[in-house]
Amino acid sequence: MQAIIIENPGGPEVLQLEERESPKPQANEILIKVKAAGVNRPDVFQRMGGYPAPEGAPDDIPGLEVAGIIKEVGDDVQDWQIGDKVCALVAGGGYATEVAAPAVQCLPIPKGLSFIEAASLPETFFTVWSNVFDRGHFQKGESFLVHGGTSGIGVAAIQMVKSMGGRVFTTAGTDEKCKFAMDLGAELAINYTKKDFQEVIKDSTEGVDLILDMVGGDYTAKNINILKPDGRLVIINTMKDAESSFNMKKVMVKRLTITGSTLRARSPAFKGDIAEQLRQQIWPKLETGEIKPVVYKTFPLAEASKAHSLMESSEHIGKIILMLEA
Repeated sequence: MQAIIIENPGGPEVLQLEERESPKPQANEILIKVKAAGVNRPDVFQRMGGYPAPEGAPDDIPGLEVAGIIKEVGDDVQDWQIGDKVCALVAGGGYATEVAAPAVQCLPIPKGLSFIEAASLPETFFTVWSNVFDRGHFQKGESFLVHGGTSGIGVAAIQMVKSMGGRVFTTAGTDEKCKFAMDLGAELAINYTKKDFQEVIKDSTEGVDLILDMVGGDYTAKNINILKPDGRLVIINTMKDAESSFNMKKVMVKRLTITGSTLRARSPAFKGDIAEQLRQQIWPKLETGEIKPVVYKTFPLAEASKAHSLMESSEHIGKIILMLEA
């Protein structure tokens, strides 16, 4: 097979196309002929040497989500057949023409979606469901703030929470991105380069029930300040700073919950439970068009370095996808 290899930790230029031996699926896995692969921020961190792959996943082939056609099924797999069209969350190895994935982490491609659109779904949708609905305990009617509303995570979170009956607020870095977020369903979008989101939230709302944060640093104290009593803060990245200073008394007085998680190293059984919830709760909304994939730009597999450069620029709205040959 062909695969994008991280030659050594570094900039986008270290991503090179090479020939590799195709993976052999284990008894509980399927082998996918990849048609499209999503590009995500963790791929960039792995390329830079800051996000090692979990045990069993390739160290030098990035990629956490794919869409394609099943080429082979493991001996213990019963729910999938050769030729089925699927999208899948993988622990690594997605930037390749073939990848093995645990069968429970695969989902059918929603009716009406292309391979490119389907490849934009798994990593962000699994992450949002796990952190907003499972860990964050979102309930219909609550208010929800997601930072980075036009990132892959943000686009998924806005639509998923809106479709489940939530009031959605968000932050973004340009007026154009703020407008896009509101078109997706956010009722308030704050340009953080012009305004302090904490002040806008305080002036415009009664506070927030649940926050999904990917920034960290000084955002943590501000998030705590705008949470309602019994509010929840879920942290999934610390792009600004991993260290934060905040008033713990506010956490106690307002009975706040602060939590966080990473998904990549969790077990297939854990991810399989998320997949089943997505199949039941979200996939029908994708098929009706209530929730839509947002793909910003595609690149051929050989141009993965250009895709990473775009990701690092943060200019994109939605997902960046690698296209593979048929």
